[in-house]
Amino acid sequence: MKGEGKKIERWNEMENFPNVIQPKFNEVFETDHPYRGKWQQDVFKNNNPIVLELGCGRGEYSVGLGKHFPNKNFIGVDIKGARIWKGAKQALDQKLNTVFFIRTHIDLITSFFAKNEVDEIWITFPDPQPQKSRARKRLTAPMFIERYKQLLKPNGIIHLKTDNEGFFRYTLEEIERNNFELIEHTFNLYDENLENLDTKTQEILSIKTYYENLFSAKGHKIHYLRFRF
Repeated sequence: MKGEGKKIERWNEMENFPNVIQPKFNEVFETDHPYRGKWQQDVFKNNNPIVLELGCGRGEYSVGLGKHFPNKNFIGVDIKGARIWKGAKQALDQKLNTVFFIRTHIDLITSFFAKNEVDEIWITFPDPQPQKSRARKRLTAPMFIERYKQLLKPNGIIHLKTDNEGFFRYTLEEIERNNFELIEHTFNLYDENLENLDTKTQEILSIKTYYENLFSAKGHKIHYLRFRF
């Protein structure tokens, strides 16, 4: 009960955060959110590229990338409000005005972003949905890919980091099946590939989420890929 009370407290606190929106389901189900197509104009007040972190959890990538790239806009998306609270509060405390969060289901993502409004997508340690019966819920399944196609600009890039080899191989198969362009991939990012990348890319990929730190501590290999349509 104590934990549940803390969650509710954080949800309520976020209602007053200027860098978070928490629309109700019926406000965005098959209905456009007022920010759709207007993020640069109404929210960020600039024309900089928009980068999404889907299933952002505590927002480590949104906040981390916001520090690295002040000339880009970052939006973390997750349904878990208590997790988002941490990233949103960090962004406020650090005065990262280019970092924003949406508490919603990723299924509804097209209600928030117009065609070609997004430049890049990060998918960081999502639920791998290992059961075959739940494959359609994986964030690189066809249903979600079709949504990303609507949002991304031509040549927009999708990044994936995961410790789950089955989910990683599934994504590679989807990329090959659809003839998408696989730009880069590795099954063991930190031991095999990171040192071969340029310094800036190394810094970006070294941003670690809460779950990544847990998995790495247990000896899990971290898989990474990026692709485009």
